[in-house]
Amino acid sequence: MQLELLNQSPRYGPARLVDPPRRGYLYLAAAVAPPTGPPFPRANEKRTALLDRLKALAGEVEGHETVEKATVYRAIVVPPATGYARQARFHQARYDVAVLVETTSVDGLDRLEQTDSYRSLAAAITTSAADTHVMRASCVKSTGDVDKTRPGLFLFNHFVAEDHAVALELWDHLAGWYARETGLDNSTLLQPIGDADYAFVNHARWDVGVPRFLLQQMARPSFRSYVQSNLLVNRTGAMPLLYRLA
Repeated sequence: MQLELLNQSPRYGPARLVDPPRRGYLYLAAAVAPPTGPPFPRANEKRTALLDRLKALAGEVEGHETVEKATVYRAIVVPPATGYARQARFHQARYDVAVLVETTSVDGLDRLEQTDSYRSLAAAITTSAADTHVMRASCVKSTGDVDKTRPGLFLFNHFVAEDHAVALELWDHLAGWYARETGLDNSTLLQPIGDADYAFVNHARWDVGVPRFLLQQMARPSFRSYVQSNLLVNRTGAMPLLYRLA
Protein backbone atom coordinates (compact mmCIF):
# COMPACT_ATOMS: atom_id res chain seq x y z
CA MET A 1 0.00 0.00 0.00
CA GLN A 2 1.25 3.49 -0.87
CA LEU A 3 0.32 6.84 0.59
CA GLU A 4 -2.40 8.64 -1.36
CA LEU A 5 -3.01 12.34 -0.71
CA LEU A 6 -6.30 13.93 -1.68
CA ASN A 7 -7.00 17.66 -2.07
CA GLN A 8 -3.39 18.68 -1.69
CA SER A 9 -2.62 22.34 -1.10
CA PRO A 10 0.58 24.37 -0.77
CA ARG A 11 -0.79 25.48 2.60
CA TYR A 12 -0.43 21.99 4.03
CA GLY A 13 3.05 20.68 3.55
CA PRO A 14 4.55 18.02 5.81
CA ALA A 15 5.25 19.12 9.37
CA ARG A 16 8.71 20.34 10.28
CA LEU A 17 10.18 17.59 12.41
CA VAL A 18 12.81 17.83 15.10
CA ASP A 19 14.93 15.09 16.63
CA PRO A 20 12.56 13.00 18.77
CA PRO A 21 13.30 12.61 22.49
CA ARG A 22 15.32 9.47 23.25
CA ARG A 23 13.15 8.64 26.24
CA GLY A 24 11.19 5.52 26.96
CA TYR A 25 7.45 5.90 27.55
CA LEU A 26 4.85 3.93 29.47
CA TYR A 27 1.33 4.97 28.56
CA LEU A 28 -1.41 3.63 30.85
CA ALA A 29 -5.10 4.39 30.47
CA ALA A 30 -8.46 3.28 31.85
CA ALA A 31 -12.09 3.77 30.91
CA VAL A 32 -13.55 4.21 34.40
CA ALA A 33 -16.75 6.14 33.65
CA PRO A 34 -16.60 7.31 30.03
CA PRO A 35 -19.56 9.26 28.66
CA THR A 36 -22.43 7.34 27.09
CA GLY A 37 -24.12 10.33 25.46
CA PRO A 38 -22.48 13.71 24.83
CA PRO A 39 -18.68 13.33 24.80
CA PHE A 40 -18.06 15.13 28.10
CA PRO A 41 -17.32 12.90 31.14
CA ARG A 42 -19.49 13.62 34.16
CA ALA A 43 -18.19 13.84 37.71
CA ASN A 44 -17.61 10.36 39.13
CA GLU A 45 -16.48 9.39 42.65
CA LYS A 46 -14.61 6.30 41.51
CA ARG A 47 -12.67 8.28 38.90
CA THR A 48 -11.87 11.04 41.37
CA ALA A 49 -10.56 8.53 43.92
CA LEU A 50 -8.43 6.84 41.26
CA LEU A 51 -6.95 10.13 40.08
CA ASP A 52 -6.01 11.06 43.65
CA ARG A 53 -4.39 7.65 44.11
CA LEU A 54 -2.51 7.90 40.82
CA LYS A 55 -1.14 11.35 41.61
CA ALA A 56 0.33 10.02 44.85
CA LEU A 57 1.77 6.96 43.12
CA ALA A 58 3.17 9.07 40.27
CA GLY A 59 5.13 11.05 42.83
CA GLU A 60 6.67 7.83 44.10
CA VAL A 61 7.48 6.65 40.57
CA GLU A 62 9.26 9.94 39.86
CA GLY A 63 11.63 9.11 42.69
CA HIS A 64 13.19 6.32 40.66
CA GLU A 65 16.51 7.17 39.05
CA THR A 66 15.38 6.21 35.53
CA VAL A 67 12.24 8.37 35.55
CA GLU A 68 12.13 11.93 34.24
CA LYS A 69 8.41 12.55 34.74
CA ALA A 70 5.13 10.81 35.54
CA THR A 71 2.01 12.78 34.57
CA VAL A 72 -1.64 12.02 35.38
CA TYR A 73 -4.49 13.22 33.16
CA ARG A 74 -8.29 13.39 33.39
CA ALA A 75 -10.31 13.36 30.18
CA ILE A 76 -12.62 16.26 29.35
CA VAL A 77 -13.71 15.18 25.85
CA VAL A 78 -14.17 11.52 24.87
CA PRO A 79 -15.87 11.44 21.46
CA PRO A 80 -17.02 8.22 19.79
CA ALA A 81 -14.81 6.81 17.07
CA THR A 82 -15.60 7.86 13.50
CA GLY A 83 -14.55 6.82 10.02
CA TYR A 84 -12.15 3.91 9.63
CA ALA A 85 -11.65 3.63 13.41
CA ARG A 86 -15.29 2.65 14.03
CA GLN A 87 -14.70 -0.95 12.99
CA ALA A 88 -15.43 -3.47 15.73
CA ARG A 89 -12.03 -5.15 15.29
CA PHE A 90 -10.31 -2.09 16.73
CA HIS A 91 -10.02 -1.42 20.44
CA GLN A 92 -12.14 1.68 20.93
CA ALA A 93 -10.30 4.38 22.91
CA ARG A 94 -12.71 5.56 25.62
CA TYR A 95 -10.19 6.33 28.37
CA ASP A 96 -11.19 8.99 30.89
CA VAL A 97 -8.00 8.48 32.95
CA ALA A 98 -4.43 8.36 31.63
CA VAL A 99 -0.86 8.31 32.94
CA LEU A 100 2.33 8.91 30.97
CA VAL A 101 5.63 7.86 32.53
CA GLU A 102 8.83 8.99 30.81
CA THR A 103 12.18 7.32 31.45
CA THR A 104 15.61 8.66 30.57
CA SER A 105 15.98 6.01 27.85
CA VAL A 106 14.09 3.09 26.34
CA ASP A 107 16.45 0.76 28.23
CA GLY A 108 15.14 2.24 31.47
CA LEU A 109 11.68 0.78 30.90
CA ASP A 110 12.72 -2.71 31.97
CA ARG A 111 14.26 -1.46 35.21
CA LEU A 112 11.27 0.70 36.03
CA GLU A 113 8.77 -2.10 35.50
CA GLN A 114 10.52 -4.14 38.17
CA THR A 115 10.01 -1.49 40.87
CA ASP A 116 7.31 -1.70 43.52
CA SER A 117 6.24 1.90 42.88
CA TYR A 118 5.56 1.27 39.20
CA ARG A 119 3.82 -2.03 39.87
CA SER A 120 1.52 -0.27 42.33
CA LEU A 121 0.71 2.43 39.78
CA ALA A 122 0.06 -0.11 37.01
CA ALA A 123 -2.14 -2.19 39.31
CA ALA A 124 -4.17 0.88 40.27
CA ILE A 125 -4.88 1.49 36.57
CA THR A 126 -5.49 -2.07 35.42
CA THR A 127 -7.78 -3.00 38.32
CA SER A 128 -9.86 0.19 38.11
CA ALA A 129 -11.94 -0.75 35.08
CA ALA A 130 -12.71 -3.58 32.69
CA ASP A 131 -11.27 -1.59 29.77
CA THR A 132 -7.63 -0.62 30.29
CA HIS A 133 -4.56 -0.16 28.11
CA VAL A 134 -0.84 -0.31 28.89
CA MET A 135 1.72 0.45 26.17
CA ARG A 136 5.52 0.57 26.18
CA ALA A 137 6.72 3.02 23.55
CA SER A 138 9.46 5.12 22.05
CA CYS A 139 9.07 8.46 20.30
CA VAL A 140 9.61 8.03 16.56
CA LYS A 141 8.63 11.51 15.33
CA SER A 142 8.29 14.92 16.95
CA THR A 143 7.52 18.51 16.05
CA GLY A 144 8.55 19.63 19.56
CA ASP A 145 8.39 18.19 23.06
CA VAL A 146 5.14 18.43 25.00
CA ASP A 147 5.26 20.73 28.03
CA LYS A 148 3.63 18.92 30.95
CA THR A 149 4.76 21.33 33.65
CA ARG A 150 1.76 23.67 33.32
CA PRO A 151 -1.94 23.46 32.50
CA GLY A 152 -3.13 23.19 28.93
CA LEU A 153 -5.34 21.20 26.60
CA PHE A 154 -3.68 17.82 26.08
CA LEU A 155 -4.30 15.31 23.31
CA PHE A 156 -3.82 11.56 23.21
CA ASN A 157 -4.76 10.46 19.69
CA HIS A 158 -4.97 6.70 19.14
CA PHE A 159 -4.29 5.63 15.56
CA VAL A 160 -5.24 2.37 13.87
CA ALA A 161 -4.31 1.49 10.31
CA GLU A 162 -4.23 -1.21 7.69
CA ASP A 163 -0.62 -0.28 6.87
CA HIS A 164 1.35 1.21 9.75
CA ALA A 165 4.12 2.55 7.50
CA VAL A 166 1.61 4.46 5.37
CA ALA A 167 -0.05 5.84 8.53
CA LEU A 168 3.30 7.11 9.79
CA GLU A 169 3.91 8.87 6.49
CA LEU A 170 0.40 10.31 6.50
CA TRP A 171 0.92 11.67 10.01
CA ASP A 172 3.56 14.09 8.72
CA HIS A 173 0.96 15.72 6.46
CA LEU A 174 -1.82 15.77 9.05
CA ALA A 175 0.58 17.33 11.57
CA GLY A 176 1.33 20.00 8.96
CA TRP A 177 -2.39 20.80 8.74
CA TYR A 178 -2.68 21.12 12.52
CA ALA A 179 0.39 23.36 12.68
CA ARG A 180 -1.11 25.64 10.04
CA GLU A 181 -4.70 25.71 11.22
CA THR A 182 -4.43 25.39 15.02
CA GLY A 183 -0.95 26.73 15.72
CA LEU A 184 0.25 23.40 17.07
CA ASP A 185 4.01 23.59 17.70
CA ASN A 186 4.58 20.41 19.71
CA SER A 187 3.82 16.75 19.24
CA THR A 188 5.41 13.44 20.18
CA LEU A 189 4.43 10.36 18.20
CA LEU A 190 4.67 7.31 20.45
CA GLN A 191 5.15 4.00 18.69
CA PRO A 192 4.57 0.78 20.63
CA ILE A 193 7.40 -1.53 21.54
CA GLY A 194 5.96 -4.98 20.92
CA ASP A 195 2.33 -5.84 20.32
CA ALA A 196 -0.28 -3.14 20.99
CA ASP A 197 -3.86 -2.22 20.17
CA TYR A 198 -2.81 0.91 18.29
CA ALA A 199 -0.37 1.66 15.49
CA PHE A 200 0.83 4.68 17.47
CA VAL A 201 -0.45 7.28 19.93
CA ASN A 202 0.12 10.97 19.33
CA HIS A 203 0.57 13.29 22.33
CA ALA A 204 0.29 17.08 22.01
CA ARG A 205 -0.73 20.23 23.87
CA TRP A 206 -2.45 23.56 23.13
CA ASP A 207 -2.83 26.75 25.19
CA VAL A 208 -6.52 27.08 24.32
CA GLY A 209 -9.84 25.94 25.71
CA VAL A 210 -12.02 23.23 24.23
CA PRO A 211 -14.49 25.56 22.41
CA ARG A 212 -11.73 27.42 20.60
CA PHE A 213 -9.91 24.21 19.69
CA LEU A 214 -13.06 22.61 18.31
CA LEU A 215 -13.86 25.79 16.36
CA GLN A 216 -10.34 25.89 14.89
CA GLN A 217 -10.80 22.31 13.74
CA MET A 218 -14.45 21.72 12.88
CA ALA A 219 -15.21 25.13 11.32
CA ARG A 220 -12.60 24.67 8.60
CA PRO A 221 -13.86 22.87 5.48
CA SER A 222 -10.34 21.52 4.95
CA PHE A 223 -10.70 19.43 8.11
CA ARG A 224 -13.18 17.26 6.24
CA SER A 225 -11.73 17.58 2.74
CA TYR A 226 -8.10 17.12 3.76
CA VAL A 227 -7.76 15.54 7.23
CA GLN A 228 -10.74 13.19 7.30
CA SER A 229 -10.62 12.33 3.60
CA ASN A 230 -6.97 11.37 3.72
CA LEU A 231 -7.49 9.24 6.80
CA LEU A 232 -10.22 7.32 5.02
CA VAL A 233 -8.46 6.86 1.68
CA ASN A 234 -5.35 5.58 3.47
CA ARG A 235 -7.39 3.21 5.65
CA THR A 236 -6.25 4.91 8.82
CA GLY A 237 -8.36 5.80 11.82
CA ALA A 238 -7.83 8.28 14.63
CA MET A 239 -9.46 8.25 18.06
CA PRO A 240 -8.58 11.59 19.71
CA LEU A 241 -9.20 12.20 23.41
CA LEU A 242 -8.70 15.56 25.14
CA TYR A 243 -7.41 15.92 28.69
CA ARG A 244 -6.42 18.28 31.45
CA LEU A 245 -3.75 17.66 34.05
CA ALA A 246 -5.31 15.86 37.00
